[in-house]
Amino acid sequence: MRRLFLVFSMLLGLAACAASTDDLEKPGEPLGDFRLGHAGIVAPNLEKLLVSRDATKEEWIAAVDTAVEKRFRRFEGDKYYHLGISVEAYSLPPPVVPGKSALALRVTVWDDAAGKKLNEETEVISVIKVFESRLANTREDQIRILADDVALELEKWMRKMQAEKGWFGGLEANDRFGQVPALVPESVAPETPAVPEAQATETTTQEPAALPETPAEG
Repeated sequence: MRRLFLVFSMLLGLAACAASTDDLEKPGEPLGDFRLGHAGIVAPNLEKLLVSRDATKEEWIAAVDTAVEKRFRRFEGDKYYHLGISVEAYSLPPPVVPGKSALALRVTVWDDAAGKKLNEETEVISVIKVFESRLANTREDQIRILADDVALELEKWMRKMQAEKGWFGGLEANDRFGQVPALVPESVAPETPAVPEAQATETTTQEPAALPETPAEG
């Protein structure tokens, strides 16, 4: 019975790990007029929490950059936005040691055309693994999975802001690029001006400006 329970726990953990990238195998859902310009990843205040294996700033920057590029490059809106991301804290408990894997970021979204932030205060995006199999995963696996998970949470927050505050042209802009995504909350988005007919039939995309300074709050 104990062996069966262990096998079940491992399978449950593996299923939870895979879930954060399952949607990437399907056709991409639109995020309004969003197109990723630059993603600046830094880690000046990186903190290791509790009982954790070590991971360098360079490892986290590379892992988060890969996860963000993989998730957000698929959006094909006609307006550039930049992501400023600071990796703040992590936990990578070794096998059989009590604890949960975790990762926290601070994020700022920049509107390239307007040259300003969409969120004046950095948003904290975090993930804590409730079900995981540290016996089956290496330290590198933990880092990759956490980076993929936190990128998904970032997308969910951005979709929430689109619905609630009209970011990325509001939910109405999704009609220009495809169906309204399932991740959008049920809240009603604020009204946005109608898209002129010329824009609706022909759009142009200019190269983005340089990424503004990435947030590095303590």
